[in-house]
Amino acid sequence: MPFALLALTILLASPSSRAAGPLVPVGVARLDATPDTPVMLAGYQQRTDEARIVAAPLHVRALAIGSDADGPVVLVAAEVIAMSEALSEAVAAAVRAQHPAITRERIAVCATHQHTGPAIAGAIPFMFSRDLPAEATAHIARFTDRLREKMIAAAFAALADRKPARLSWAQGTASFAVNRRKIVDGKHAGYTDQPGGVVDHALPVLRAVDESGAVRAVLVNYACHCTVLKGGDNFIHPDWAGDAATRLEAAHPGAAALVTIGCGADADPQPRGLPEVATHGKTVAAEVARLFAGELRPVGRVTSAKFQRIAIPVARTVTRGELRERLKGKPNVAYAAAQFLRRLDAGQPLPAGIDYPVQAWAFGDEFAMVFLGGEVVADYALRLKRELGAARVWVNAYANHVPCYIPSTRILAEGGYEAEAAMDYYGLPTRLAPDVEERIVRTVHALLPAGFAARR
Repeated sequence: MPFALLALTILLASPSSRAAGPLVPVGVARLDATPDTPVMLAGYQQRTDEARIVAAPLHVRALAIGSDADGPVVLVAAEVIAMSEALSEAVAAAVRAQHPAITRERIAVCATHQHTGPAIAGAIPFMFSRDLPAEATAHIARFTDRLREKMIAAAFAALADRKPARLSWAQGTASFAVNRRKIVDGKHAGYTDQPGGVVDHALPVLRAVDESGAVRAVLVNYACHCTVLKGGDNFIHPDWAGDAATRLEAAHPGAAALVTIGCGADADPQPRGLPEVATHGKTVAAEVARLFAGELRPVGRVTSAKFQRIAIPVARTVTRGELRERLKGKPNVAYAAAQFLRRLDAGQPLPAGIDYPVQAWAFGDEFAMVFLGGEVVADYALRLKRELGAARVWVNAYANHVPCYIPSTRILAEGGYEAEAAMDYYGLPTRLAPDVEERIVRTVHALLPAGFAARR
């Protein structure tokens, strides 16, 4: 064999050559979404005043993948505590109005669940366990309207920005997420750090590079609360997720870095405090850099996109008598009980459950991205990876709508905050039905292509 032909054969067989995937149109956008008025921050109850200091700006970012002929998908990630159904549906409707091929299943809207950002109208309705002054409520509504417009604009900008790129992904790890549920004799016994507890330390990364090899987009996921900053920190800041995104964008000028949160509802970052925001942001950025220096697995366009809302009922009926007893409880319990009694007095029924969004995108039969609504605990991601293949599945939480915490069967048996107590903030009178985990996992399986599970 002539030397030139031998060299070409070796080159074509090399790992770097095999890693080059097909060209796929990819577009990105990043818009500033920092509030322009003082505003109440969500996430902690001890704050009594609106935040007036911006320690770091908030952003909305968007990623569009695919051509008009194939049907693109759009992911919008906002540095806020939660998505309401009204917000995500408004984004989807606006995009669909201008791009009819982008149907609901092809649009995902995620929140970073950071706790030093504005409250969102329609999300976590009893967050403050008190009625806010009219001016504070108006400021929240103003920010929510502004956020909606920014998310829509980011989606449009990402679609307009599409250029040929190559997609690839890899999974790394980070260890700053720590389980926070103390369990004694099988029951929840407190809210404190539990090193060695159940947690998902995977850090998956999706990268898009243009034809010259320059990075255009980075999408990172990690399953941990954005609660490095504490309740006494009454200033606007995007927490570790925003810090990581900013560092990744600085490392790759011209790129947009989206961070989504995995199933980390029962995990907090450690250590905590303002200096540690940079520590955790650097950890994420360094792990991404390490992965980029190695070989990533190529993927093409999204070949299957499905979306379904499922009804998840609450576990039982709550009586007036029980609600009256709750009026004697802690402020958050008493406030929620008063709101429920007010509904009953007005002839309205108590919430009977939630409409829960589940979404799945498959990139062929080798890789899938799942989007789960709500504050989802680690058991869900760990189970889906066991059942579908840990090297093939990426699970996003806090997606499309955050109706409440989503406990697993295990956590419902243990009890505690994620199982039931948190429902007071979300406007639900009691815990979810005991089969909530089975309903959700069954739906994920149903939304993925039949060939996906077969090729595990």
